[in-house]
Amino acid sequence: MIRVRRLDKLMTIVIAGVLAGLALAVAALPAALVFGFGVRGLTEPWTELPESLRTPPTAQRSNLYADDGTTLITSFYTEDRVDVPLSEVAPVMRQAIVAAEDVRFHQHRGVDARGVVRAFTANQRDGTRQGASTLTMQYVRNVLASDPALTEEERAKATEITVARKLKEMRYALALEQELSKEQILAGYLNIAYFGAGAYGVGAASKRYFSKPPAKLTLAEAALLAGLVRSPNTDDPINGDADAALVRRAYVLDRLVETGQVAPDVAAAAQAEPLTLKPSTTPNDCAAVPKGHEDWGFFCDWFTRWWSEQPAFGATVDERQRTLRRGGFRIVASLDLAAQRTATEQVRKVYDVDDRRAAPTAVVQPGTGRVLALAVNRNYGVAENPPGWKNRPNTVNQLVAGGGAITGYQAGSTFKLFAVLAALEAGLPLDTGFDSPSRIVTRFPVAGGSAECDGRWCPVNADPVGMDGHRTMWDAFGRSVNTYFAWLTERVGADRVVEMAERLGIRFRAESDARMARYGAREWGPFTLGVTATTPLDLAGAYAAVAAEGRWCAPTPVLSITDGSGRTATAGRPDCRQVLDVDVARGAADAARCPVGDQSMYRRCAGGTAADLRSRLGRPVAGKTGSSDGNGTETVVAFTPQLAVASIAANPDDPRDAVGKAVQARLVDVVGRILYDTLRDEPVRDFVPPGESVAFRVTGARTGD
Repeated sequence: MIRVRRLDKLMTIVIAGVLAGLALAVAALPAALVFGFGVRGLTEPWTELPESLRTPPTAQRSNLYADDGTTLITSFYTEDRVDVPLSEVAPVMRQAIVAAEDVRFHQHRGVDARGVVRAFTANQRDGTRQGASTLTMQYVRNVLASDPALTEEERAKATEITVARKLKEMRYALALEQELSKEQILAGYLNIAYFGAGAYGVGAASKRYFSKPPAKLTLAEAALLAGLVRSPNTDDPINGDADAALVRRAYVLDRLVETGQVAPDVAAAAQAEPLTLKPSTTPNDCAAVPKGHEDWGFFCDWFTRWWSEQPAFGATVDERQRTLRRGGFRIVASLDLAAQRTATEQVRKVYDVDDRRAAPTAVVQPGTGRVLALAVNRNYGVAENPPGWKNRPNTVNQLVAGGGAITGYQAGSTFKLFAVLAALEAGLPLDTGFDSPSRIVTRFPVAGGSAECDGRWCPVNADPVGMDGHRTMWDAFGRSVNTYFAWLTERVGADRVVEMAERLGIRFRAESDARMARYGAREWGPFTLGVTATTPLDLAGAYAAVAAEGRWCAPTPVLSITDGSGRTATAGRPDCRQVLDVDVARGAADAARCPVGDQSMYRRCAGGTAADLRSRLGRPVAGKTGSSDGNGTETVVAFTPQLAVASIAANPDDPRDAVGKAVQARLVDVVGRILYDTLRDEPVRDFVPPGESVAFRVTGARTGD
């Protein structure tokens, strides 16, 4: 008896293979060749399955959410698809797809011999090319056609109309049904099938056509979707032939009645329903952020640049971007919607979206590097601008974080922080004194330097009144005394100041700056006064490291990344390291209290350039203002132990277009309001004072944790 059953099974396979070959062969194809394909196909080991058929590597849509984990910023995909388990698909949808594509799905073993005979007979009689693919065979074909592990040629062969392809499909289908249950195959098919209008899989299709999850599909809706699979490009009721879609819906409903799964009156009621679509599109990439939130696009754009730098997602930038658009990641971003809203509102009070000038602003969390907001008075998008207007009001250039054509902006005296840190690390205390003149002639050469200084760098104080005379690091930083910091840089070494900036995350995007940092750092005295291009994000990250007592964290746009199988990606974790001695960082923070009207722990502050910020904020704060030559740009950075904010006013298209001194006070308002609103519900935290050694004693180099 056992031998008879085995023989019966073998004969079924032989008949199926041969008849499938005959059914799909061109009429003029010699019979011997047809049978040759069949015999060779059957003698190959049909139980050896590609791994992709067991766990199909389908392209999955990746979603980027705000820090609340629910607000969708945008999605990234090459195919709009998100897998859903069969339990989350309405029963009527499961029934409809089987009725439409393979009514004997639950009876056959992967290949339907009856269907093969029927197709062969019809093709011989009518001269047609009727197929006999079961749902399992269609699943095999779809998987092989989309398998990224295959070459383009191999994927093309998976769908070509040949006898060899059909036989391979049948072998795989028979073997697949030995390993997977009918429910697993049905779930795989529903998630891989194309339903038209750019929707791959039932999850995307139910959203695309009806704006609902597949669990809530009605009978009429399920029948419509099931009918689209046969000809998704032509029957698509949104972009194609709606009448054809209704004809196919009627066909599916009739099949459901014939198989006894739906009562005739219920099917008739569904058939009588008008075609009621509620289409919705899934946003794709950063230009598709929700309307009214175009400012989110700059954060999104920076996220994609960050992703492209992560080796965990591929060996090349192209591979990493393919991973993002195919990997089905759930990404919870660090974007704080409230902080982003406040930052955008504030920068647009400084300049509106049509202004040629901009106020890019970044908000960073010390100790994690998480970026809470990136704001600028522009709309992120590719909409056309008025003639002659660059980057306004619409742009996709990264004005806040830099990259591409954006190298950054001069940040002026905010770079004096790096001289303070280099000096403290070298063993000089905060109490280091110098009688600052109104002008100082340094040893640093400057190409094209003034004749009166013999080609040497000879900076002057911005305002001689109240700046000349004996200064320490505290009040020189508070009052922003240029000549003090030129002298301090000479004493410490300009190369140490440059190295300190790089250590705290300042990137040299301009080629001339990168060349100077590499080959001329020892002679780059003006670096201390912020002549290099930087960005608000780099600057906020550097000051955040001081706020975190010397712990620098690479700026990151994410809280968590989960792949399509539910595993957490390590790339989503903060990347932090201790780059400063803790007491050195505390010393710099102590000095940085002076510019913003706070008082150092040793009460050595005596005036500041943003002296009312502390009283307005109502909590301990530190920071620095900066102006480039001729007030071409203005910069304000402020931080607490919990938050760092940097804002720069500049004309991104013309650095010669000076923004003027007056805008600095408005930038102080910007960073103050962001700090106030974002920290409103947070406890007040004070800075830890530096030890007396850092404050008052000359020592050897200060290193370590």
